Amino acid sequence: MKIEEIQEELISEFAMFDDWVERYEYMISLGKTLPLIDENLKTEDKLIKGCQSKVWLNSEMNNGKVHFTADSDAIITKGIIAILIRAFSNQKPQDIINANTAFIDEIGLKEHLSPTRANGLVSMIKQMKLYAVAYQSQLNS
Repeated sequence: MKIEEIQEELISEFAMFDDWVERYEYMISLGKTLPLIDENLKTEDKLIKGCQSKVWLNSEMNNGKVHFTADSDAIITKGIIAILIRAFSNQKPQDIINANTAFIDEIGLKEHLSPTRANGLVSMIKQMKLYAVAYQSQLNS
């Protein structure tokens, strides 16, 4: 499934909820389905800088596609990274690099997060794209 199709699915899913209490609950439930990072990988170099809570993000490349796993010590943040992993994991590096993140605004996520969580969201996306850039440069060399 393409990134854009997954993003459209997420927009539709969030549109089903009338208010942000329900959307937060849905986000928390998504966080519970997150492909968790191996405990041995919860190291300083996997921590995302700029997040208020701790978020560990790992990436691996298999068959030309980037696979992400993550964890967080905060349930809302875990839900946020779960949304991003759903959108960007199991995709080609170039597709992740080129991916539009407007779906986050369409869901209304950024405007309903505290400023520190919104900064963390931006940091998570940036880190995922940086991993993709590194894999793409390996493919090109």
